[in-house]
Amino acid sequence: MGISALTPPPVPEDVQETLLEFPDNRLLIGLCGEFDRNLAQVEHQLGVQIIRRGNQLAVIGPGAARSQAAVVLRGLYARLEAGRQIDAGDIDGAIRMGDPIFETPGRGGEPADQLEMFQGGKVEIRTRKKIIEPRTEAQKAYVKALYANELGFGIGPAGTGKTYLAVAVGVSMLIGGHVDRIILSRPAVEAGERLGFLPGDMKEKVDPYMQPLYDALNDFLPGKQLQKLMEEKQIEIAPLAFMRGRTLSNAFVVLDEAQNASSMQMKMFLTRLGEGSRMVITGDRTQVDLPRGMPSGLAEAERILGKVKGVSFNYFTSRDVVRHPLVARIIEAYERDDEAAG
Repeated sequence: MGISALTPPPVPEDVQETLLEFPDNRLLIGLCGEFDRNLAQVEHQLGVQIIRRGNQLAVIGPGAARSQAAVVLRGLYARLEAGRQIDAGDIDGAIRMGDPIFETPGRGGEPADQLEMFQGGKVEIRTRKKIIEPRTEAQKAYVKALYANELGFGIGPAGTGKTYLAVAVGVSMLIGGHVDRIILSRPAVEAGERLGFLPGDMKEKVDPYMQPLYDALNDFLPGKQLQKLMEEKQIEIAPLAFMRGRTLSNAFVVLDEAQNASSMQMKMFLTRLGEGSRMVITGDRTQVDLPRGMPSGLAEAERILGKVKGVSFNYFTSRDVVRHPLVARIIEAYERDDEAAG
C-alpha cells in the first residue's frame, strides 16, 4: 500500500504578507529587541508572524491583524527615531491604543502643555525619570480628567494604574511649579490580617502600609531629589488618620485604597481641600478590608458626589489591567464567581 502525499492545509485568502522597510539598521535592532523579543510580543498579542529580511520586516497574517501590526511597528520605530526607548509596556500600550504617533518630547509639566497634547489625541505625563503614557483608553480619559477637575475619582480593580498615574500627574505638576507640594495618603488597614504590635517609631510602624506610594515616587524622581523633597516636606506620605485638622492648600493630594476609609474619614478627607489644590481618590470596591458591617466611604462618596460640578469619576475594568496578562484573567474569574453567587 503506497503512502499518500500529505496535502498542506489551505491558507485562508486573507492571510497575506505586508512588507515594511526601515532605513536605519541601528534603530531596527532596537525595534526588534534582544533576541527579537519585541517582535515576539507583537506576534503573540496580535496573532501574526514577523520575519526580518535585511532592513525589512515581513508581517504575515490575516488582514486586520496584519494592518494593526504594521501600524504598531511603524509607531514604535518613530518612537526610536525621537530618541525614546521601547519596553514591553510601551509595546502593550501601542497595541491597546492603536496610536502610531510618538512625538519628540519637548519641555513639559505644565497643564497647558498637556492640554495641547490632548487636543492632538496624545497624552503624556513628564517626570524627572521617565515619560508616562496611558496604555488604555480608560487610562487616557482618567489622566485628562485629573488635569481638568479639582477632584477626581479613579475606581476599579488592582493593576489598572489608578494610583500610579495619579502620582505621576502630581509629580508633573510639582516639577512644573503648579503646586507647592504633594501629599499621599492611605488608610492604615491590614488586608484581612492581624499584624499585632509593630516595632519602631511612628514612621517605622506606618511605612509598611505606605510602601506602594514610595514605589511609585521612586519611579518618577531620582533618589536624592526624592529624599530632599521629603525632608523639606514638599512631598509627604501619611496615614489617613493624620489628615484631620489640616487645610491642604496649593497641594496635589492623593488618597489611595479609599475603599478602606470609613464614611466619617472620607468626609473629613474631602473637606481638607484648600485653595489651589487638586485631589485624587482611588480605590477598588471589591477589596474592602473594613470590619464587617462598616460601610465604605468610597461607595458613599460615589453616591453623594456623582453629580457635583468639578468632580470626575473614571472607572476601570479587567480590560485595563496593565500588569501580567494573567492578572486580568484572575480578576475576570473572580468577577464571574461573584456573579454566579448573586
